[in-house]
Amino acid sequence: MRVGIEIEDGLARVTLRRGEAGNAIDLEMARGLLDAARACATESVRAVLLTGEGKSFCVGGDLGEFSRLSGEALEKHLIAVTGALHEALRTFAAGDAPVVAAVQGAVAGAGIGLAASADVTLAADNASFTTAYTGIGYSPDAGVSWFLPRLVGPKRALDLLLTNRRVKAAEAEAIGLVNRIVAPDQLAAEAVRTAEALCGGPTAAFGATRRLVATGLTSDLDAHLDREARAIAAAATSAAGREGVAAFLGKRAPDFTRAAPST
Repeated sequence: MRVGIEIEDGLARVTLRRGEAGNAIDLEMARGLLDAARACATESVRAVLLTGEGKSFCVGGDLGEFSRLSGEALEKHLIAVTGALHEALRTFAAGDAPVVAAVQGAVAGAGIGLAASADVTLAADNASFTTAYTGIGYSPDAGVSWFLPRLVGPKRALDLLLTNRRVKAAEAEAIGLVNRIVAPDQLAAEAVRTAEALCGGPTAAFGATRRLVATGLTSDLDAHLDREARAIAAAATSAAGREGVAAFLGKRAPDFTRAAPST
């Protein structure tokens, strides 16, 4: 299996399992990611942790696989790969469960899309990032041309996309590409702690918040304020909303899992 998934106590652990190939994305892995995303699209999943085995998180597309094809066959193959990969990204984005990504080593091409699509991205201090696409005569996929301008600004995004310069972890944190840097030997544990903490949160409210942030970047203020009003009214009347207020007034920690389906 190119992609592994384990779901326990509300946490879905999605692992890229081509470490020997830098977790390069071929058609099988793209389809595996889509299967994993669909498995996460259930109320029992309260958070997702995305990791990659081996020295590198993901070096992008499998150029060896691509090079064995040409012409119409290559075009159809790339449409199949990006079709599955992009549907996986849509599925992760559409759910309520927040996504945490833990990245190390080389992060390139579609790997940047996976890292940037997460709600919280932790990077080992040995991580480095390069878009790589135009260096081989390609244009971006995996949402890279959508996520990068929103995270780092359009001017800086174009710099990264056109020059393919390598960005080290410290700069990635400084420009907003990742949330924080962790020592390599602490990355896995910190990522699990972060994901487990989100598992204990109000999942439906997290989902509403994710969608509000995503739509707010392209929405006019009036329409966005209406969406906020509807979302907070729904959250307030939910079991999680009632528990949160009761806990605040009772001066205790909320237990949002009371409102969650059993896992």
